Amino acid sequence: MSRIELIGISGSALTAEQWPLLRRCAAIVVSRRHRPLVASLRCALIDIAPLEAMLNQVETALGSGDVAVLASGDPLLYGIGRTLIDRFGPERINIHPALSAVQLACARFRLPWDDLALVSLHGRTAQDIPGRVLRHRRVLLFTDHRNSPDRVAANVLTALTACEDHARIRSIRLQVAENLGLADERLTGGSLADIATRGFGPLNMVLIEQPLQAATIRFGLSEDEIQHSRGLITKDEVRAATLHRLRLPATGVFWDIGGGSGSVSLEAARLSPDLSIHTIEKKPEEQANIRANIRCYGAYTIRLICGEAPEALTELPAPDRVFIGGSGQRLPAIIETAVDRLAAGGRIVINAVLPQTETTALACLHRL
Repeated sequence: MSRIELIGISGSALTAEQWPLLRRCAAIVVSRRHRPLVASLRCALIDIAPLEAMLNQVETALGSGDVAVLASGDPLLYGIGRTLIDRFGPERINIHPALSAVQLACARFRLPWDDLALVSLHGRTAQDIPGRVLRHRRVLLFTDHRNSPDRVAANVLTALTACEDHARIRSIRLQVAENLGLADERLTGGSLADIATRGFGPLNMVLIEQPLQAATIRFGLSEDEIQHSRGLITKDEVRAATLHRLRLPATGVFWDIGGGSGSVSLEAARLSPDLSIHTIEKKPEEQANIRANIRCYGAYTIRLICGEAPEALTELPAPDRVFIGGSGQRLPAIIETAVDRLAAGGRIVINAVLPQTETTALACLHRL
C-alpha cells in the first residue's frame, strides 16, 4: 500500500536524510515557498492549497506510489498533519518532524516553554484577540496575514485604552521573531505602541509577556469583590442561579443585555474563557463600573457595548446565549430581537425584579 511521507522542513535546505524519501515518491505536495527546494526532481508537484483540491490529488497520486508532503517545522503542531491523518488514517502516514517554529522562537528568546500558552490567530476576528491574549502571563502567537504583529499590538492597545488599563499597557512587552532559521531572520522587541507602528514579514511568531497576576477563584465572586453603584448588582445567589440556567458553552457568543455592573458577564468570562461576551449598557456610571471590573480581573473577552437595546444589538454577532438583566421598559422588543437572532439550540435567561417584568417576559416567550 502506498504511503504518505510527511516531511517537516527547518531552515532553507533539505537534509541528507530527506532526499532519499523524496526521490522515490510519485508526487510531492509543496508550497510556493518550498518549490525551489525540489525543482531538480522529476516528479509531479501538487500545490498545497487549495486544501480540498490538494487532498483529492494526493488520493489519486497514491495509486501510482508514495506521496511526499513538505511542511514547515513540526507538521503536527498547528500544521497539515491533523488534516492528513483525518483524511487518510494514521497507519498510512510516516511523519518526519523538524524543529517547530515554537522551539526556534523560544530558543531565540532564551525562554523555557513548558509552561507557555500557545494561541493560533489563524482565522480569528480582531475583536476576539485581546481576550485570548490577555488572560495569559506569557503567550506565543501563531499569526496570519490579517492578524500581523502590528495589528495584534494595535488591537490589544485599543482594548486596554478603552478600559483605561494604563498599568497593563505599561507592563506588557512583545517580541517578534521573523523568518526563523532563514538568512534574513530578525528579532524585534518593544511595547505595544512600539510594535503597533512597525512592519513585519509574513513568517513570524509573537511573544507577549505581562507580570504574573495573582491566582483567583474560577467562580463565586462576592458582591464586595465587584465594583458596582448603590447596591445595583445581581445578588450572589441570583447570579449563580442565572449562570446555571444559561448553561454556558465553551465557545460561542453571549449577549448580556442591561449589563449593570457586569457581574454576570464577569463570572461568565471566568467560567468560559473562550466565550465572546458582549455586554450592553446605556448608563455611563455603569459603563465605568464594567470597565473597572474588566481591568481588575483582566476579563478582556468582555466587549462593552455602550448603547441601548434593541438598537445596540444590530451589529453584534448572532448569540448562542442571551441574558436580559435590564430592559428599560423595552422588554418585548428586546426579546423579539433576541429570539430572531438566537442560534439553533440557544438559550435566553431573563431576571425579573418587578412582577410586571415577569408577566411581560412570560407572555412574550410563550407568544414567540
